[in-house]
Amino acid sequence: MTIHTSPISRLLPLAGAIAAAVLLSACGSMMSSPSKSMYSQDSLPDSIKVPAGNKVAMETVGVGEITYECRDKANMPGQTEWVFVGPKAVLNDRSGKQVGTYYGPPATWESNDGSKLTATQLAVAPSGTGNLPYQLVKANPAMGTGAMTGVTFIQRVALKGGVAPAAACTPANKGERQIVKYQADYIFWKAA
Repeated sequence: MTIHTSPISRLLPLAGAIAAAVLLSACGSMMSSPSKSMYSQDSLPDSIKVPAGNKVAMETVGVGEITYECRDKANMPGQTEWVFVGPKAVLNDRSGKQVGTYYGPPATWESNDGSKLTATQLAVAPSGTGNLPYQLVKANPAMGTGAMTGVTFIQRVALKGGVAPAAACTPANKGERQIVKYQADYIFWKAA
Protein backbone atom coordinates (compact mmCIF):
# COMPACT_ATOMS: atom_id res chain seq x y z
CA MET A 1 0.00 0.00 0.00
CA THR A 2 1.40 3.44 -0.96
CA ILE A 3 0.70 6.54 1.12
CA HIS A 4 0.77 9.83 -0.73
CA THR A 5 1.55 13.02 1.16
CA SER A 6 1.16 16.49 -0.18
CA PRO A 7 4.28 18.66 -0.68
CA ILE A 8 3.03 21.04 2.04
CA SER A 9 2.68 18.32 4.66
CA ARG A 10 6.24 17.17 3.89
CA LEU A 11 7.55 20.75 4.41
CA LEU A 12 5.78 21.44 7.71
CA PRO A 13 8.27 19.53 9.90
CA LEU A 14 11.17 21.21 8.09
CA ALA A 15 9.60 24.68 8.54
CA GLY A 16 9.05 23.95 12.24
CA ALA A 17 12.68 22.88 12.66
CA ILE A 18 13.94 26.02 10.91
CA ALA A 19 11.70 28.27 13.05
CA ALA A 20 12.94 26.56 16.23
CA ALA A 21 16.58 26.96 15.15
CA VAL A 22 16.08 30.66 14.37
CA LEU A 23 14.35 31.24 17.72
CA LEU A 24 17.09 29.44 19.67
CA SER A 25 19.77 31.34 17.78
CA ALA A 26 18.13 34.68 18.58
CA CYS A 27 17.76 33.81 22.25
CA GLY A 28 21.36 32.64 22.45
CA SER A 29 22.75 35.80 20.89
CA MET A 30 20.67 38.00 23.21
CA MET A 31 22.03 36.20 26.24
CA SER A 32 25.67 36.26 25.15
CA SER A 33 25.83 39.94 24.18
CA PRO A 34 26.81 42.33 26.98
CA SER A 35 23.97 44.57 28.10
CA LYS A 36 26.19 47.67 28.10
CA SER A 37 29.91 48.01 27.71
CA MET A 38 31.42 49.62 30.77
CA TYR A 39 33.93 52.43 30.26
CA SER A 40 37.41 51.50 31.47
CA GLN A 41 40.31 53.85 32.08
CA ASP A 42 42.79 50.97 32.49
CA SER A 43 44.63 51.74 29.23
CA LEU A 44 44.99 55.47 29.96
CA PRO A 45 48.13 57.15 31.34
CA ASP A 46 48.06 57.32 35.15
CA SER A 47 48.22 61.13 35.09
CA ILE A 48 44.74 61.43 33.58
CA LYS A 49 42.98 58.66 35.51
CA VAL A 50 40.11 59.79 37.72
CA PRO A 51 40.76 59.02 41.40
CA ALA A 52 38.92 56.25 43.26
CA GLY A 53 35.61 57.29 44.80
CA ASN A 54 34.14 58.50 41.49
CA LYS A 55 31.98 56.73 38.91
CA VAL A 56 31.12 57.40 35.27
CA ALA A 57 27.93 59.46 35.07
CA MET A 58 27.81 60.14 31.33
CA GLU A 59 29.83 59.30 28.20
CA THR A 60 29.73 61.69 25.25
CA VAL A 61 31.41 62.03 21.87
CA GLY A 62 32.38 65.59 21.01
CA VAL A 63 32.45 66.36 17.29
CA GLY A 64 33.47 69.81 16.18
CA GLU A 65 36.27 72.24 15.54
CA ILE A 66 38.99 74.21 17.25
CA THR A 67 39.99 77.71 16.20
CA TYR A 68 43.66 78.76 16.18
CA GLU A 69 45.08 82.24 15.53
CA CYS A 70 48.54 83.22 14.31
CA ARG A 71 49.98 85.43 17.06
CA ASP A 72 53.30 86.69 18.43
CA LYS A 73 55.15 84.21 20.63
CA ALA A 74 55.24 85.36 24.24
CA ASN A 75 58.54 87.08 25.10
CA MET A 76 59.99 86.29 21.65
CA PRO A 77 59.86 89.42 19.48
CA GLY A 78 59.46 88.79 15.75
CA GLN A 79 58.43 85.13 16.20
CA THR A 80 54.91 83.83 15.70
CA GLU A 81 52.97 80.67 16.47
CA TRP A 82 49.47 79.18 16.21
CA VAL A 83 47.62 79.85 19.47
CA PHE A 84 44.56 77.93 20.65
CA VAL A 85 41.55 80.30 20.62
CA GLY A 86 38.67 78.00 21.53
CA PRO A 87 36.56 74.91 20.82
CA LYS A 88 33.07 74.53 19.40
CA ALA A 89 31.57 71.02 19.40
CA VAL A 90 28.36 69.06 19.66
CA LEU A 91 28.24 66.46 22.47
CA ASN A 92 26.44 63.27 21.43
CA ASP A 93 25.59 60.22 23.52
CA ARG A 94 26.84 56.79 22.40
CA SER A 95 23.77 56.34 20.16
CA GLY A 96 24.55 59.59 18.29
CA LYS A 97 21.81 61.75 19.86
CA GLN A 98 22.89 65.29 20.76
CA VAL A 99 22.91 65.77 24.55
CA GLY A 100 24.87 69.01 24.81
CA THR A 101 27.56 71.35 23.52
CA TYR A 102 31.16 72.23 24.32
CA TYR A 103 32.49 75.72 23.65
CA GLY A 104 34.83 78.41 24.93
CA PRO A 105 36.61 80.35 26.16
CA PRO A 106 36.33 79.56 28.92
CA ALA A 107 35.95 75.85 28.14
CA THR A 108 32.30 75.14 28.96
CA TRP A 109 30.32 71.89 28.81
CA GLU A 110 26.57 72.54 28.56
CA SER A 111 23.81 69.94 28.70
CA ASN A 112 20.64 70.28 26.63
CA ASP A 113 18.81 70.66 29.98
CA GLY A 114 20.57 74.02 30.50
CA SER A 115 22.99 72.95 33.24
CA LYS A 116 26.62 73.77 32.45
CA LEU A 117 30.06 73.90 33.99
CA THR A 118 33.63 75.01 33.51
CA ALA A 119 36.67 73.18 34.87
CA THR A 120 40.32 73.47 35.90
CA GLN A 121 42.91 71.43 34.03
CA LEU A 122 44.78 68.94 36.22
CA ALA A 123 46.82 66.98 33.66
CA VAL A 124 47.47 66.22 29.99
CA ALA A 125 49.28 63.30 28.33
CA PRO A 126 50.21 62.54 24.70
CA SER A 127 47.52 60.67 22.75
CA GLY A 128 49.22 60.17 19.39
CA THR A 129 50.66 62.20 16.53
CA GLY A 130 48.20 64.68 15.05
CA ASN A 131 45.80 64.42 18.01
CA LEU A 132 45.09 66.72 20.92
CA PRO A 133 46.45 65.32 24.19
CA TYR A 134 44.44 63.32 26.69
CA GLN A 135 43.16 65.64 29.39
CA LEU A 136 41.83 65.44 32.94
CA VAL A 137 39.96 68.41 34.40
CA LYS A 138 38.38 69.01 37.80
CA ALA A 139 34.86 70.35 37.39
CA ASN A 140 33.83 73.62 38.98
CA PRO A 141 30.34 73.66 40.57
CA ALA A 142 27.63 73.41 37.91
CA MET A 143 25.42 76.35 36.97
CA GLY A 144 21.77 75.35 36.80
CA THR A 145 20.28 72.00 37.73
CA GLY A 146 20.50 68.94 35.53
CA ALA A 147 22.98 66.49 34.02
CA MET A 148 26.02 68.61 34.94
CA THR A 149 25.03 68.89 38.61
CA GLY A 150 27.49 66.98 40.79
CA VAL A 151 30.07 66.33 38.05
CA THR A 152 33.49 66.01 39.71
CA PHE A 153 35.87 65.29 36.80
CA ILE A 154 35.87 65.21 33.01
CA GLN A 155 38.29 63.15 30.91
CA ARG A 156 39.05 63.88 27.25
CA VAL A 157 39.97 60.59 25.55
CA ALA A 158 39.70 58.76 22.18
CA LEU A 159 41.07 61.77 20.32
CA LYS A 160 41.13 62.36 16.57
CA GLY A 161 42.77 65.50 15.21
CA GLY A 162 42.54 69.00 16.64
CA VAL A 163 46.19 70.03 16.68
CA ALA A 164 47.43 73.40 15.41
CA PRO A 165 47.30 73.85 11.64
CA ALA A 166 50.19 72.75 9.44
CA ALA A 167 49.94 76.04 7.52
CA ALA A 168 52.72 78.56 8.08
CA CYS A 169 52.28 81.15 10.83
CA THR A 170 54.54 84.11 10.05
CA PRO A 171 54.62 87.83 10.84
CA ALA A 172 53.05 88.31 7.37
CA ASN A 173 49.85 86.41 8.29
CA LYS A 174 49.67 87.40 11.96
CA GLY A 175 46.02 87.61 13.04
CA GLU A 176 44.90 84.94 10.57
CA ARG A 177 42.56 82.29 12.00
CA GLN A 178 42.39 78.64 11.01
CA ILE A 179 39.72 76.09 11.98
CA VAL A 180 40.72 72.47 12.60
CA LYS A 181 38.23 69.57 12.85
CA TYR A 182 38.46 67.19 15.81
CA GLN A 183 36.64 64.48 17.73
CA ALA A 184 37.03 63.39 21.35
CA ASP A 185 35.14 61.41 23.96
CA TYR A 186 34.28 63.43 27.06
CA ILE A 187 33.70 61.18 30.06
CA PHE A 188 31.83 62.85 32.95
CA TRP A 189 32.37 61.52 36.48
CA LYS A 190 30.47 62.05 39.74
CA ALA A 191 31.22 61.00 43.32
CA ALA A 192 30.39 57.32 43.85
